[in-house]
Amino acid sequence: MANHTGSEGVVKISTNTIAEVRSWTLTNTADTIEDTTMGDSWRSFKSVLSAFSGQVTCYWDETDTTGQGALTSGSTVTLNLYPEGASTGDTYYSGSVIVTSIERTASFDGMVEATFAFQGTGTLSSSTAS
Repeated sequence: MANHTGSEGVVKISTNTIAEVRSWTLTNTADTIEDTTMGDSWRSFKSVLSAFSGQVTCYWDETDTTGQGALTSGSTVTLNLYPEGASTGDTYYSGSVIVTSIERTASFDGMVEATFAFQGTGTLSSSTAS
């Protein structure tokens, strides 16, 4: 059985690595519709449409123009999420996303962070790095 540590992860916009990533989340969902009919004793459903969304949290880096700088509210980018690294043979998830929000936080005793929320548009694919 293989498992991995979060420190192996990488996030890219197309081929550009996003700097200072602390964490990311990816959520896949499927809508359902009910197809229960009279006489059924249990409700039944069918899966219809799938979607994905998530967020990337980074230490804020204003010099990362092709990574964090490319994630502006409303922008559409190709996001690649690598849970186990980006070496040959590593699995990753890829899809077109719309950046839906950016949250920046700072405290006197901590690092300045930026969290970029996204909504997938279209298919999410799972591939292997080459």
